[in-house]
Amino acid sequence: MYNPSMTKQIQYKLLEHFELLKTIGYTYSSPFDINRCATNHFELPNDLEQLKILVENCNLCEFSKLKKQTDFSQGNCHANIMFIDETPSIISDEQNRLVLGKSGELLIAMIENVLNVPHNEFYFAHIIKCKTTLKKEPTACEISSCKPYLDQQIKLVNPKLIVALGENCYRSLTQDKTNLEQIRGKILKYNGVDIMPIYHPNYLLRNPSSKKEAFADMLKIKSLLEQM
Repeated sequence: MYNPSMTKQIQYKLLEHFELLKTIGYTYSSPFDINRCATNHFELPNDLEQLKILVENCNLCEFSKLKKQTDFSQGNCHANIMFIDETPSIISDEQNRLVLGKSGELLIAMIENVLNVPHNEFYFAHIIKCKTTLKKEPTACEISSCKPYLDQQIKLVNPKLIVALGENCYRSLTQDKTNLEQIRGKILKYNGVDIMPIYHPNYLLRNPSSKKEAFADMLKIKSLLEQM
């Protein structure tokens, strides 16, 4: 087990110790890849309620071990449009809503004022399902553990359009590292479903000058909605 901070003398002593253990019968397994524990190695239910129960009982990553609750979904499971964010808000919420805080208020306003449809007529979900007090970006392993749940949600809801909220969400979903400025508002594909990345409401709160572009993106979504 190499560590660049170890001195040569310590490394040699460790190797000598491991060789000694090997001579008296110890064996060593291959390195363990924690990413292989992701849920894509399990058969997921073809029912949203059963999938929700599975998510509530998941303990595959650090978020699950520190969760206060799970945020599975909000809104209409028969919706043609699905809004996806990367992680739940850490704001406390007894009603278990996904769309919260100033960011949530802005998103609701964007939806209802431009699309002219109550926001709960759409379906909302996150890649990361556990709400905790952790203020950290999810790791690749945590996303890998949780993303199959979302993929199954997408399959079961079967939306005609996914709206990815922000660059982090879009990248975590698609592994596409293209700058958001180049693809924002464009129709792309994710597992055979149309997907449109747009600015995250948090970004718009910090950069109000970008609301003009966000408004244009919502008009595109409205046009698509009218064609569905």
